[in-house]
Amino acid sequence: MADAGTADTTEVVPVATEADAEIAGWVKAAGAAAADKLGQNTEAFFVGNVLGITDWFVVTSGANGRQVRAIVEGIEEDLTIAGGPKPTRVEGLDTLSWVLMDYGTFVVHVFDSEARSFYELERLWQDVPRLDLELNEAR
Repeated sequence: MADAGTADTTEVVPVATEADAEIAGWVKAAGAAAADKLGQNTEAFFVGNVLGITDWFVVTSGANGRQVRAIVEGIEEDLTIAGGPKPTRVEGLDTLSWVLMDYGTFVVHVFDSEARSFYELERLWQDVPRLDLELNEAR
């Protein structure tokens, strides 16, 4: 069990159906694509039990706007190549401080370092289950 105030990252994420497993696979693929483009501290949260508009959040960050753009493009390209979904909407490409990629059942948030520190989505969603993305990121 995690200490009070910290997330238990080993919590099991509900995967009840084949569709749930497929979505979890796309979430992992988005995380891997972010890591391939040097996304930092990439995490996935299951928010489906507390948020009615999506099931998953993937959160990652880049050091600057150019890297944020590369991460966004890498995620979209890798998911397309793998036969995955295309985002229904992408917002934030004008400023590149926080880009939101809406895939319906999951949403990818790509921040620059400053915006990620400011919004602290990990803190806001600390009580929801995490998905182990099995990434080998240098931290």
